[in-house]
Order: sequence, then structure tokens, then C-alpha cells
Amino acid sequence: MVRSTIIVRASDALPLAASVDDEQTEQALQEHKQQSKLIFRRITPNAEPRCSIESGQYTLHYLISDNVVFLTIADKSYPRKLAFSYLDELSKEFANTYGPKVETVRKPYAFVGFDTFMSKTARLYLDSRTANAASSNLDKINDDLQDVTRIMTKNMEELLWRGDSLDKMSHLSTSLRSESEKYRKAAQKINFDAMIRQYAPIAGIALFLIIFLWWRFF
Repeated sequence: MVRSTIIVRASDALPLAASVDDEQTEQALQEHKQQSKLIFRRITPNAEPRCSIESGQYTLHYLISDNVVFLTIADKSYPRKLAFSYLDELSKEFANTYGPKVETVRKPYAFVGFDTFMSKTARLYLDSRTANAASSNLDKINDDLQDVTRIMTKNMEELLWRGDSLDKMSHLSTSLRSESEKYRKAAQKINFDAMIRQYAPIAGIALFLIIFLWWRFF
């Protein structure tokens, strides 16, 4: 299920709005909320517009739209398609309500009143069963949300310890490295198979001669 949500301005990570979480949720997600701040700092103008970052038993999903980052912390088992459907709904309503004001605000949580809509929408996505039923009644979802395989996935350790980027080119480089490794292994197998085909007859004849000579003279 969706646990917590925060909305920030992409250009400077200024908090614009956040869900009001109870004390138990605050304690459970304290570390992951700190991790979300790291994500906001890593976002650049070239960052992937949608990304899922796995961290322990939770996954942090974010969506960037019109210089605003919408991030939600959800259970790791919660379907990505539903998480991004939820974020997409928030982004559309936020743009309609506060769009022109985003670039002008200076104080944190200037749009704290948006929590009412977030709470209402989060209840629709309380768990995957009710969310699936709700999403079937929603307006047409963006085509990008239909194909969750196109959403970049990262691991929090990659961001913390390896210094990985959230940029599109970083994702492309990772994909290229993966494809390169796959083709390298395929080429090795082809070469090995070719060598077997080339030398197998010779090895077979040599083995036959050895057996024949051993049988003939020993």
C-alpha cells in the first residue's frame, strides 16, 4: 500500500506539500524519508521523469512533472503501475490547482492544503485490490504508465554507495553495459561451439586410433 507522499520543487528541492502521517508511520519511515531527500538532491534537469528505487521492504517511486517531483513510499510488493497511477493523479490535480504558483513560492510547504486531496486519493489506493477496482473507473491513464517496464528501477545502495545518477544517460549506459555483456557471452558461446565443430572430428579420429593401437598391440 501507499505509505507516505511528499511533493517538492525539482529545481531546488523546496518542499511544497506532504501527507500527514501518524506517529507510527513517521517512526517506521524515518530512514526512508531521509533517503527521499537524497533522491531530491540527485535529481537534475536530465533526470528520468519516472523512477522506482528499492530500499529494504519499501520502494520509493517518483514522478517529475512541470518542475515538480511527486514521491511516494510504498510497500515493495505494491504494484508499480498503481503507484505511478496514484502519482499521476496527484500531478494532474496539483497542476490544475497550484501550477502557476509553483515558481513563485519561497517558504516550505506553501501548499500544505493539498494534503486533503492526497489523503482522499491515497484511500482509493489503500491496497492493490481496492486500487485495481478504483483505477478501472479512472480516466485514460497516460500510455507511459501502461508499460512499467520502461520505468527505470534503481537500488538505494546504488545511490548511496556507488554514487549512481538518476539521469537518462546513466540509465542508457547501464542498459548498454548489460546488452554488451549479454552479447559478449553469446559470442563466447558461438566461438566455443565453432571450435567444437572444427576439432571434434579430429579428436574422434585420434581417439579411435589410440583405442585401435592399444587393442592391437597391448
